[in-house]
Amino acid sequence: MYKVAIVGYGNIGKYACEAVKAAPDMELVGVVRRPNSLGKPVPIELTDVPIVGHISDLKKVDVALLCAPTRSVEAYGKEILELGINTVDSFDIHNKIVDLRNSFQKSGEKGSSVAVIAAGWDPGSNSIVRSLFECMSPNGITYTNFGPGMSMGHSVAVKAIAGVKDALSMTIPTGTGVHRRMVYVELEANVDPKIVETNILNDPYFINDETKVFFVADAKALIDMGHGVLMERKGVSGATHNQLFTFEMRINNPALTSQIMVASARASFKQKPGAYTMIEIPTIDYLYGDRDDLINRLV
Repeated sequence: MYKVAIVGYGNIGKYACEAVKAAPDMELVGVVRRPNSLGKPVPIELTDVPIVGHISDLKKVDVALLCAPTRSVEAYGKEILELGINTVDSFDIHNKIVDLRNSFQKSGEKGSSVAVIAAGWDPGSNSIVRSLFECMSPNGITYTNFGPGMSMGHSVAVKAIAGVKDALSMTIPTGTGVHRRMVYVELEANVDPKIVETNILNDPYFINDETKVFFVADAKALIDMGHGVLMERKGVSGATHNQLFTFEMRINNPALTSQIMVASARASFKQKPGAYTMIEIPTIDYLYGDRDDLINRLV
């Protein structure tokens, strides 16, 4: 049984708790929460689970699921990897993934541990689908259309802006991989909405997309964690044109993210020390079961 700790207990952390408990080869040994959360009432699902302020306060941990916001992943991950504990994160800033991989590669080698990075559904499982599409049709164009749905990373980024009490960021596909961000913001008292809007529009999460900001009385009343993707590739196989591939799904965002993180935790124990994106790991390593049985069933 792999001994698993969850670091952070927001939306992904809660669903990660469910996914770990459902995994036949994993045991939830603790949850790491911010110090200011330790005195609050314990969620019923954590009644029998140790809750600590630092991962070193737990007796034995094989792998940590980093369910904290993307911008804090590197700091948490480096420290935990150097303690000799594997990590899995759902880091979602696409153009920073190579930098994170290089950083975690050093920490993993130092601690003889493994990091699986950007292990959500995009980046993550969708990255595997895009890679397979390109294998099937080396020349061509792939369009990834997200939503409509709630983006957890974008919502967290808005909540971190000064003056924001709560927020919801919706991703609306406009076609051919182009998206509009619809941001609904509940403000703290006596805050200038123009300043908040300017900070949102200039945040790296939003600066490259058309973004609309709306101020609302209650952001929680708008939340629906459903999301999805439509991925299409039109290209060439060998010298044959007009190859068209389509992949589509409609999902609960944090539930799928946490399930993929749990599968990636399993895969981490089959890799050499260092850092890996999901496309670098054999697909079979994510699955529970006897290797020959899996091949007989899936090949």
